[in-house]
Amino acid sequence: MNLLEIQNASFLPEAIKQLDYNLFYRMNGLWHNSFFDVFFPFIREPTLWVPFYFFLIVFATLNFKVKGWIWVVFFLANAGISDYVSSHLIKENFFRLRPCRDPALFDHIRFLVSYCPVSSSFTSSHAVNHFAAAMFIFTTFRKTLSSFWALMFIWAGAISYAQVYVGVHFPFDVFCGMIAGLILGYIPATIFNRKFGLELPH
Repeated sequence: MNLLEIQNASFLPEAIKQLDYNLFYRMNGLWHNSFFDVFFPFIREPTLWVPFYFFLIVFATLNFKVKGWIWVVFFLANAGISDYVSSHLIKENFFRLRPCRDPALFDHIRFLVSYCPVSSSFTSSHAVNHFAAAMFIFTTFRKTLSSFWALMFIWAGAISYAQVYVGVHFPFDVFCGMIAGLILGYIPATIFNRKFGLELPH
């Protein structure tokens, strides 16, 4: 047994790992169709969501002027912090093989993307980053366009689900990434609202 095998998900109770394997098998191997096989790999790509986030930056600066630019600074800081926490603080201290690199799944996994990263599967950086963005956007914008911004959580959820569907993360990685992202997004959003806050001009 090599060091990688010894370290793999040793921080997780066996019951959670077994539940995770079973749920992964369903989400990746059973609950699929030809439309989702195209849809989920597509929505996780930056070519789709980077333009959307750029639109939000333009929306903020055009509608809220100086406060909009301050919002952009907070938004970018939120993105940087969430990615650092997931990609470095968590992944470098809690190692877990990704499903697409797990020998136990080689004969069962449906792998729908071209590359399987070597970094830890725990947590999903896509889940952390997009839920952090969703929470930040919803919390800072909700007084401007009512509950419309709650749709951001559906957006983040779909991208996160895609991580399991294409075979690069286990469900527990995504779930913990969601929790971490919600917390990481809420803190700077609350600070921004207390210091500045956004209101559409009358």
